[in-house]
Amino acid sequence: MHTLSPDLLRRTVRVLVVGCGGNGTAIAAGLPYLHQAMLVAGHPGGLHVTVMDGDIISPANCARQPFCRSEIGLAKAVVVVSRLNLFWGLRWTAVPEYFSSRTNVSEFDIVIGCVDTRAARALIRKQIEGWRSRVGYYLDLGNSSDTGQFVLGQPWNARNRRSTQRLRIAPEILPEIVEERLDEGDGPSCSAAEALERQVPFVNQALAYHALALLSRLFREGRIEHHGAFVDVARNRVQPLPISPELWRRMRRRGLRSRTARDQTPGGDGEASGPGRQS
Repeated sequence: MHTLSPDLLRRTVRVLVVGCGGNGTAIAAGLPYLHQAMLVAGHPGGLHVTVMDGDIISPANCARQPFCRSEIGLAKAVVVVSRLNLFWGLRWTAVPEYFSSRTNVSEFDIVIGCVDTRAARALIRKQIEGWRSRVGYYLDLGNSSDTGQFVLGQPWNARNRRSTQRLRIAPEILPEIVEERLDEGDGPSCSAAEALERQVPFVNQALAYHALALLSRLFREGRIEHHGAFVDVARNRVQPLPISPELWRRMRRRGLRSRTARDQTPGGDGEASGPGRQS
């Protein structure tokens, strides 16, 4: 069982969404509903969301992401946040830049990673951990063509000290998702047909809304009994990730063993088949 810090029930919760691809746009579209639900339940400020992505809308994005051809050439983050602010009457923020080593995350309570490379995940991890960071939670989403996972964790930093009960973040229990060498040959889709071939429709929405439901439960009930899940849309299956230090250790050991096996296999630096290939 994990209990929400009372501090997040007394003021506006600051959220950073990194990435405006399939998962990022689905998460951003759902966050206003969480914001409204929090306000109705008596929360004093709900959410203030910042969406960050330096990407520009391309024709390929119009196949499985909520962008239209008249928006080609515009900044994804600006388009997404402008829509939300106009429809919901919000004052959320768009940052049309890529997440980098200069990005200051110290002001955010929750960082939601919706990035499509292991290198980007590794960079986010570096920024949210350590004594300079006070990020409370890191929610990571990643998917392949028809499966994916989301993990809500507490990065080890000035806010979340070492403890057996600290929720482990995704890279701690799934070390393969930050192995940067596995990104080789996994570039962005160059056409609408390729984008649809790589990912079946609705995998991003299914993953995002399960993740949002977990956040909603945390703020509505103040506690959760699992902190993520593995989602398989092809078979309509969802496997929760329990809060279990023993399970975390087993998963991490399995991931490290897989990495060792790849290192010892000729040609083992190739494309990954595990979770979190793309978003």
